[in-house]
Amino acid sequence: MALLIQNLSFDSTTPAETARFWADALGWQVMADGDPDEVVLEPAAGSPQAGMVPDILFLRVPGPKAVKNRLHLDLRPDDQAAEVARLEALGARRVDVGQGPGVTWVVMADPEGNEFCVLQALTDTERTGA
Repeated sequence: MALLIQNLSFDSTTPAETARFWADALGWQVMADGDPDEVVLEPAAGSPQAGMVPDILFLRVPGPKAVKNRLHLDLRPDDQAAEVARLEALGARRVDVGQGPGVTWVVMADPEGNEFCVLQALTDTERTGA
């Protein structure tokens, strides 16, 4: 039996707006099909991620997020501080989910409150495996 992950789904009271944040954050494209209750993001056509990673689907729900995510994204930037600043400019904010001091990642939330982490950049050794 073979399984592929088709998409990761996020509940949202504002799917179009939440999708736009993530499209800007990831450099992905919003796939418009006319349904305001389901908005899909895909990697940009021709990018190395196209066809290789799951889409992200934002589904309209009636109420706001109430508790910590059961699933969240960990993002690996080239420059953690620059990426955190860029994401804050897009509308993300830093949040405390109990991670404590001294961790190497930054916990953030998108405008809808979905938590995600911005990790440190890979070292040269981690990148090359040497």
